[in-house]
Amino acid sequence: MRPGAAWFTALAVAACGKPAGTPDDAAIDAPADARELPACANPVAGSTIAFRKIGVLAGIATLATSPPGDARVFEVGARGKIHVFEGGVQRTTPFLDLSAAAGGPVVDTSAGTELGLLGLVFHPRYIDNGVFFVYYTTGDPAAGTLRDVTARCTVSAGDPNVANPTCTEILSIADPAVNHNGGMMAFGGDGLLYIGTGDGGGTNENPQNPSSLLGKMLRVDVDHQDPGKQYAIPSDNPYANGGGAPEVWIIGLRNPWRWSFDRATGDLWIADVGGDRVEEIDVLAPDEQRGANLGWNVYEGSVCNKPPCDPTGMIFPKDERLHPAWKAIIGGQVYRGTCYPDLVGWFFYGDFAGAYAKARLRPDRSLEIVDLAGSFPPHPTSFHEDAHHEIYMTDSSGFLYHLEAGP
Repeated sequence: MRPGAAWFTALAVAACGKPAGTPDDAAIDAPADARELPACANPVAGSTIAFRKIGVLAGIATLATSPPGDARVFEVGARGKIHVFEGGVQRTTPFLDLSAAAGGPVVDTSAGTELGLLGLVFHPRYIDNGVFFVYYTTGDPAAGTLRDVTARCTVSAGDPNVANPTCTEILSIADPAVNHNGGMMAFGGDGLLYIGTGDGGGTNENPQNPSSLLGKMLRVDVDHQDPGKQYAIPSDNPYANGGGAPEVWIIGLRNPWRWSFDRATGDLWIADVGGDRVEEIDVLAPDEQRGANLGWNVYEGSVCNKPPCDPTGMIFPKDERLHPAWKAIIGGQVYRGTCYPDLVGWFFYGDFAGAYAKARLRPDRSLEIVDLAGSFPPHPTSFHEDAHHEIYMTDSSGFLYHLEAGP
C-alpha cells in the first residue's frame, strides 16, 4: 500500500439515506474497509426525484467518478482546477491546478468555449499507486493549434488531498476547432482506459475514418507500454493489426460529452451530443462494443445526415430527442447505490435545455423511458457516482447536487 493510503478508511459525511430535500448532513455510515464503503444504513423508498444542492463550485465544472472506497467527491473545473468535496464542503486548496493562470497547460476558457479541463479518471488501483488521468485541451485557439491531451498524474505522497503539480502527456490529438472535444474517460471492467473524443468540429469528416482519433471511443492499456508509446495497444482492439488507428475501439461519434459503464452489467451508455436535429442515447452490451459504428456523420441519430445513407453495420440510438426541446444531451449514470432501492438499474440523464429523464433496459434491450417532472436545475453539465455509488450532478451555475428520491 502506497504511503498515506490508510486515510481512505476514514469516511466523510455520506449524502444518502435521507428523504429528498432533507438538510441534515449527519453521517449515517460507520467506518469500513477502504476497498468498499458500507451499504446505506437508512434506505429510503420511493422514486420521486429531487436534486439537493450541497456545494458551490468554481465556475462551470463536471464530476469524476470517485475512486473505490474513497468517500470524497471530485469536481473538475473547466478552467483547469480540480477540487475535493468532503461532507459537502469544498477544500480551499485545489487537488490539482493545471490552469493557464497558474502556468499550467489547460487553455484559457474565459471566452466561454468548449475547451478546457474536460475529464478526470482514477486508476482502478489508485489506493495503491496514486495514479490518475486527466483530459484537457491545450494550445492557441486563435492560431488553430489545439491539441486534446490525455495525461498521467500522481497524488503527492504526503497529502492525499493534493496531487503532484506536473503530469505526463500520454496521448495527444491535433484538434482543428474549439468545439466537439469530448473529454470523458473511464476504466472498463477489463482494466483498460476508455477515452471519448469529439469529432473536431468543422466539416465533421473524422468520425467515419478509422485512421483518425477524432469522433471515437479509444481503448488503451495504461499499465504497459509499447515501443515509442506511453501505453500499450490491447491485442483485441479492432484495428490493432491495421486498417485504422490501433487505439480506436468505436467509431461514428460526434461529441460523447458524458458517458459511463454500468458497473453491474458492463453495458456502455453514451450520451452523444447532436447537431441541428437529434440528441441520442446509445447503449452497447459488452459484446456489441468492439468496432461498433454509431453512425455520425452519415446519420444524426437515425436521421440521414449525409446522403446516400446506408444503414449496413450501423448501431442506432436507444433514445432520440428532437430539437428544440432538447439541444445538448448530458449523460448519465446507472444508479447502483443502496440509499434509494427503487432507483436501482435506472440510468439518469438530462439535457442542457433543462429536460431530465430516466431509462432502463427491458429484456429485449429496448429502453423503458420516463421523462422526469419537477423543479430541477435548468442547465445540467454532468452526472457521476461517488464511491457509495450515489449519483451527483453539476450545473452551469456552478452548483453541486446530490440526486435523491422519496415517496
